Amino acid sequence: MLQTRTRRRAWIAGLATVVMAGAGFALSTQFANAQQSTLRSGADALGIDIGVAVNDSLLQNDSTYRNTIATQFNSVTAENGMKMEAVQPSQGSFNFSQGDRLIAFAQENDMSVHGHTLVWHNQSPGWVQNLSGEALRQAMEDHITTTMNHWEGDVATWDVVNEVVGDSNGQLRDSFWLRGLGEGYIQQAFEYARAADPSADLYMNDYSIDGINAKSDTYYQMAQDLVSQNLLDGMGFQAHLILGQVPGNMEQNLQRFADLGLKVRITELDVRIQMPASQQELEQQAEDFRRVVDICTNIADCSGVTVWGLRDGDSWVPDVFEGYGAPLLYNDDYTTKPAYDAVLEVLGGTPPDDDTTPPDDTTPPPTGDGDCTAVIDVVNDWGSGWQGNVLITAGDSAVSGWTLNWTWPSGQSISSSWNADISSSGSSVTASDVGWNANIAAGQTMNAWGFVGSGASASPQVTCTAG
Repeated sequence: MLQTRTRRRAWIAGLATVVMAGAGFALSTQFANAQQSTLRSGADALGIDIGVAVNDSLLQNDSTYRNTIATQFNSVTAENGMKMEAVQPSQGSFNFSQGDRLIAFAQENDMSVHGHTLVWHNQSPGWVQNLSGEALRQAMEDHITTTMNHWEGDVATWDVVNEVVGDSNGQLRDSFWLRGLGEGYIQQAFEYARAADPSADLYMNDYSIDGINAKSDTYYQMAQDLVSQNLLDGMGFQAHLILGQVPGNMEQNLQRFADLGLKVRITELDVRIQMPASQQELEQQAEDFRRVVDICTNIADCSGVTVWGLRDGDSWVPDVFEGYGAPLLYNDDYTTKPAYDAVLEVLGGTPPDDDTTPPDDTTPPPTGDGDCTAVIDVVNDWGSGWQGNVLITAGDSAVSGWTLNWTWPSGQSISSSWNADISSSGSSVTASDVGWNANIAAGQTMNAWGFVGSGASASPQVTCTAG
């Protein structure tokens, strides 16, 4: 299910319609000034993405991690699960499991997915690094085509090439891709990507190009050429920043790429601090985050901001930059930092007066088993198959676990599912919670799980048993 790639433009168009209406100005002002309670609600109101890089292991095993991401963000990027070493560890042998899990989670929670990354010199398996010439070109084409075909319609945007410019004088990086294929490999990668999924937005992505410098100048020249061939849709700026060093010309730099007709995106934002971090440094970090997100909201074609990890302890920074850390919006116990409050404010929200309590990973334990109802919502039907989401509603009492039963009317079956334990006997199906999605507050509805079905789409009557 393809998530929208035109969130900002659709919002602007809708707002323009409201403004042109008789009472439009008052309505639009009220809308713009509405106070939001989460990063997600603020970004949705502004028509941009607020995203996070997701760790596959934590996504599977930490319910608080899942709940926080689902509540606070409307876009996700696989931290490692869509890179070549994960997707094609041996030639011709593809493993999409990590990406499939992320996409299932995103679809359950109405999120967009930014794909990262197709062609990169790092985290590429040894077999591809040992190729050259036609064998390497064919391997690149096969990887791009197979990967994008598998997730076509599910991944809205892709970092097609990542970090292809080196750190010295704006020269192309001396990678195995460049040595094996020559400078033309970058254009070739975009040609293969455009052919594989014409509806996806295609990006270049790199670090240390947030301001105007020799490296970003090289990308600007490359972007002009690729835009002229209708091969490039966006430019990604990683923004791995050092405390207090947001480039003074960052907005001007992003705007010049937007002026080429490109979308711009902050793709991997973090702000590292030399440890231990003082309160004053955390406040400066908040101002750095505020400035970067504010730059995005000031540019009409900025599609969004993604932070590279949820909690400080999830970050790559301490492993790479000795003595540095604390680069993200959340502490390890899921309490928010001043940087979170700053981002929320930029997105139109008001931080709570006291934000020292970590979010609950479950609803409070119920006093009884409660009761529940459930329905199957058909969200996508492509003829030969279909996708259903299962919505469960608690009654007057909270639910601490659920089991569903139904009978297919005419030969349907489940070919794959997520976030439920499934058993079938003929046309009869039983599904139960998997722990993290067991608890539903009284009167609340949860988009509890989903599946891909075969046969004609159907919404049979479902019996829900609580407890």
